[in-house]
Amino acid sequence: MAVIRANSEDVRLLARLMRAEAEGEGEQGMMMVGNVGVNRILGDCLDFLNIRSVSDMVYQSPGGFEATQKGYFYQKARDRDIRLAQRAINGERVWPASYALWFFRPAGDCPPTWYNQQNSGRYKAHCFFTPTGEDCPKVYNTY
Repeated sequence: MAVIRANSEDVRLLARLMRAEAEGEGEQGMMMVGNVGVNRILGDCLDFLNIRSVSDMVYQSPGGFEATQKGYFYQKARDRDIRLAQRAINGERVWPASYALWFFRPAGDCPPTWYNQQNSGRYKAHCFFTPTGEDCPKVYNTY
């Protein structure tokens, strides 16, 4: 059962985002991008107040994803990517992105914090950062 409202167009949009942001990190890395996206919709906190849909989240500006500015993002979603996006929408969470709202690819080590959020871990090239339960309680809701 979906943890956010999403129609088939939303699923394809999230799939394209996941692929464009993390295809080089495999399915697990792509799932983590999906987790961050779903968490931003669920959270209604910090930089993500009033983000209520996949489209709001993907195209948020400022504060959104760099991939939307690249041509690769606009390619058709593949079946594999659509299945991964649906898993993220259904609430499957993958550590260290389980509760993360941010990720980025540093030149070196992951900093301990980013925008005052704690580093929850690294997967391949990306570092993930989670809000506190006080700052963003809805991210930590169980479904």
